[in-house]
Amino acid sequence: MSTSSQLGLLVRPSRVRGLCSRYFYIYTRSGFRVLDIVFWPVMDLVVWGFVAKYFMRLDTTTSATAAAASATAGGASAGGAITFLIGAIIFFNILYRAQQSISVSFLEDLWSRNLLNIFVAPITVAEFVAATYVVGIAQIAVVSTLMSVLAYFLYTFNILTLSFALIPLFLNLLVMGWSLGMMTTALVFRFGHQAEALAWAVPFLIQPVSAVFYPVSVLPTWLQPVAYLVPATYVFEGMRHVLAGQGEINRYLLIASALNVLYFVLVSFFFGGMLNNARERGALAKLVV
Repeated sequence: MSTSSQLGLLVRPSRVRGLCSRYFYIYTRSGFRVLDIVFWPVMDLVVWGFVAKYFMRLDTTTSATAAAASATAGGASAGGAITFLIGAIIFFNILYRAQQSISVSFLEDLWSRNLLNIFVAPITVAEFVAATYVVGIAQIAVVSTLMSVLAYFLYTFNILTLSFALIPLFLNLLVMGWSLGMMTTALVFRFGHQAEALAWAVPFLIQPVSAVFYPVSVLPTWLQPVAYLVPATYVFEGMRHVLAGQGEINRYLLIASALNVLYFVLVSFFFGGMLNNARERGALAKLVV
């Protein structure tokens, strides 16, 4: 057996395609699974969008002075606020879905007692992870398109105004979500069922320091250095920079990409180490019992 095969690094497209077909069959035969994927992002967009519009209305009707200000400089600021908010909701769901595609796919195999079947079969770890990447990209494409269309008709927000910045911003969130997903799964390997809640908690744990809905300057001074260590911070800051018409965001993209590459490599080693450790301890068998 080759070294790459022993290490689980060999990826055969036919096996990845077979795993992807399995996941897609599960989704196409369960309307509740599809509803779960689509329902929460749409509700986030609708609720927070209407909340933002409500606060804009309060701001413009409190007094004649406020109304006059809104018609000039203040109006642009309020309009920018809802634009930033809608963009942030769409982008955060990219990160969240990328993370969920790995961690929740693993948990579903765990809950259905199918995990041992996968690892007993001639499937490498890389093929298993690659399949979750593909399924995640498909989910993100559907959810992002749906949210973008709704945002356009409900709030006249056009995500295409991001122009050429849209793709690199999207890719950075995708890679960061994958890293979080592998880290979450690795923690389940290490700590067992008690760590399953992290599959949903991790994205929201880092949300406050990711500058999703507000700039880094809003954070306490002591917390800002932590925010600058998170790749998503530069993505959301860059998104607001473009939507505000403030020019190029090459610096944001460069830093986000560098951090993503670093974290992805580190998390890949961590994931592999925790998986090997779980195999040695017999923890994989215990997880499905």
